[in-house]
Amino acid sequence: MNVSRERLARMQKAFEQNFANHAEIGAGLSVWLEGKEILSLAGGTLDRESQRPWEGNTLVLIWSATKGLSSACALHALEKKNIPLNSPVAKLWPEFGQQGKEAITFRQVFSHQSGLSAVENPTLSILDHGGVIAALEAQSPHWTPGAGLGYGPRTYGFLMDEIVRRLTGQKLGDYWRTEFGDPLELDTWIGLPPEYHSRVARIFSPRVAGCNDGSDPFLEAMADPESLTRAAFVSPTGLAGATSMNSPVARSASLPSLGGISSASSLAKFYALLAGDGTWGGRHYFSEQSLAEMRQTIVQGPDKVLCLETAFAAGFMKDPVDAAGVKIRSHLGPSLSAFGHPGAGGSLAFADPENKIGFAYVMNQMESGVLPGKKALNLVEALYD
Repeated sequence: MNVSRERLARMQKAFEQNFANHAEIGAGLSVWLEGKEILSLAGGTLDRESQRPWEGNTLVLIWSATKGLSSACALHALEKKNIPLNSPVAKLWPEFGQQGKEAITFRQVFSHQSGLSAVENPTLSILDHGGVIAALEAQSPHWTPGAGLGYGPRTYGFLMDEIVRRLTGQKLGDYWRTEFGDPLELDTWIGLPPEYHSRVARIFSPRVAGCNDGSDPFLEAMADPESLTRAAFVSPTGLAGATSMNSPVARSASLPSLGGISSASSLAKFYALLAGDGTWGGRHYFSEQSLAEMRQTIVQGPDKVLCLETAFAAGFMKDPVDAAGVKIRSHLGPSLSAFGHPGAGGSLAFADPENKIGFAYVMNQMESGVLPGKKALNLVEALYD
């Protein structure tokens, strides 16, 4: 793909318009092409009060964009043990094989088909890894595994974490640093050391909440205290809002579903690795088979939690397509091979293997919604227009 000066200029203009037209406070944008960073933008401030400038190495919470990193860790650990995704999870994790979960495969877990979108015990804390894992082991799936899909906004990270712990003996956040963060020199963390807290931008809640006027099935479901959607987004409990995620405890906690903290450049660099052949700097990270699992859609259909059509590869979101193979929505650019993961409020990171692109946009003023909004999508459109 030829990324001309005109394309880069369009992206810079769209980035600037996010501040002028969409109330952005601070943000970073990074685009890598064929293993080299071709665009790095930083603007705005880390918070509203001190007016500290956002710089290229500024860190910020990326919410569910963490799930892509967590999925990569689990896929990497499985590859090292030569365990295929069609294997039952219970072979590795025997306690998991209870209450109708005996035959659930890794592929079903990675693609949100396991029926474990929420924890049934509403009092369990998101900081209680052992308690949440015991609850997931003991409960029945919310639907027949493999017979539907439902995004796990909070539980998914616990499943990835426990798989990595069983395979390696390490917490997922530690495995991330050992296998990727340190070797690739990434300013990306799942459990941030205290000495880096001063570099983190403060995250701010959406200025305008979603309007529940009956036209959005997701908002309708979120308003229903008995719905699976509501349960999925509030269980396990705690650290539900932006204010709580700004605390030192939250920043240092290893939360593989929603606690990743990164700069734009490092996040895009990791996706640049995934957009290539799985090697970087002479070191091999992923086989062709693992990369294919990230790129190929495993399941598409009505999402029981997000209440719209979604598609997933192994741990990564894909743009859903219609019967003719045309994208229903294009959050990840035009390529059908693109894959990635958004974060609540507007962050977005993806790999485009067809064009060898790694992309990341991170910011601290959240928009309403769990899928990418105008700020990120305007940048994607400028890149590919």
